[in-house]
Amino acid sequence: MKVPAVDYEAVFQTLPGAVALVTPELTIVDANAEFVRLRGLPREQVVGRFLPDDTPPKDPTEPFLLKILASLRRAADTGEHSIVAMQYDRGDPDQPGAWDQRYYDLTNTPVIGEDGRVTLLLHRVEDVTELIRAREVALTLQEAMLPAPRPVGRHPAAVRYRPAAEALNVAGDWYDLVDLPGDRIAVAVGDVVGHGLSAAGVMGQLRSALTAASLVAAGPARALEVLGLYARTVDGAENTTVATAFVDWETRTLTYSSAGHPPPALLHGDGSVEFLDRATDPPLAARPQHAPRIQADVAFQEGAVLVLYTDGLIERRGEDIDTGLARLADSLARHRAAGPEALADAVLDDLLPPGGATDDTALVIVRL
Repeated sequence: MKVPAVDYEAVFQTLPGAVALVTPELTIVDANAEFVRLRGLPREQVVGRFLPDDTPPKDPTEPFLLKILASLRRAADTGEHSIVAMQYDRGDPDQPGAWDQRYYDLTNTPVIGEDGRVTLLLHRVEDVTELIRAREVALTLQEAMLPAPRPVGRHPAAVRYRPAAEALNVAGDWYDLVDLPGDRIAVAVGDVVGHGLSAAGVMGQLRSALTAASLVAAGPARALEVLGLYARTVDGAENTTVATAFVDWETRTLTYSSAGHPPPALLHGDGSVEFLDRATDPPLAARPQHAPRIQADVAFQEGAVLVLYTDGLIERRGEDIDTGLARLADSLARHRAAGPEALADAVLDDLLPPGGATDDTALVIVRL
């Protein structure tokens, strides 16, 4: 098969994103049609110009421009690509006096020459406004469907939800605490596969269904059985992971069951951490046929702490999950004297990367 010659100039000009080639001295040597259109200037006023002269706003003291220059210089100096997210308010041409808020993702990628030095920078500008707005809607929906932080009966509890730092769409993580008859509660966390509004919608349906099932089920295994049957009727609910625990203070017994979810942690008074992993079944609707689920019991002493979480807290790319679990156990042991609120903040500070996790994180802490 004869491979046709590739007209790279034509490819460059028709790229859907706005792209410019910039020298390490920040002079634009070429720009595709979308970049020129985005700048709103004739091509001759873009190519051959010093980039800061071409980038609105014109005032060089503006943070907008300073961030762009810092990213470009970082890529030129280090030989590594640099990404910066930008928010820019501009006048709305369709509504005089009104402002249009736009969001951009800028990526600066170095082009390395034969001598190993940076010869050019590929400066790409992507308008991600609609994606950001969709994320804000999904976040608002998700937060509206999650219960507000509150004590459960007479027992102190803390909840946290942290969206992923770099994702443009939220995931379907959730938590719940349910008062049960007697001195009992049900605690649950779950994680829907997928992102965005659809995942948030599925999350809301499953959380509500599990709350209802927990109020009438004899235990967590039965509650997950009912939820699994319901999940088979909801598009996008398959392979959702859930962990739930019923806490009974009268018998000082904790009964738990997991549908493919990371194991809850039980922090004992002496600082030891027990991961509750003796009752784990496949995720919801993952089996070809519905089947009963298993549960296990564990005794606890007054002052112990129950911790449920989603995988964003412990999982990292290229790292074994046991490393994340060990990191969680160490954090819990070091901060075991803290109350639930302070302990939740400490665990997040210890485990989430400084720039934020790449996956959403839900966390529930209950002092037993």
